[in-house]
Amino acid sequence: MPTSVPFVAAGLALALLAGCAAQPLRGLAEPGAPLVQTLVSEDDQVRITELRVRGQTQRITVQPKNSAAPAYEINPPAAGSDPSKARDGSGQRVWRLFSF
Repeated sequence: MPTSVPFVAAGLALALLAGCAAQPLRGLAEPGAPLVQTLVSEDDQVRITELRVRGQTQRITVQPKNSAAPAYEINPPAAGSDPSKARDGSGQRVWRLFSF
């Protein structure tokens, strides 16, 4: 497997998030409560779910549809940080091994 394939997949996932018209599933908040939105974008190959709290992306989950590959998450950059100088793994894929 060429090393550029994972980067292309991550770039495709981010491009789909930026380019697709996502529909908020949940965006109503009580007065004083933070606004929580779940945005879902999908096509024939992949389903991308983005969780936003107060307008900041907290989680991006990518679920391949017609593949045995497991779902993975993309670490969003911290708010107010310079992505060109990030060393915290933002923009990298993460697979969850255990869930409690």
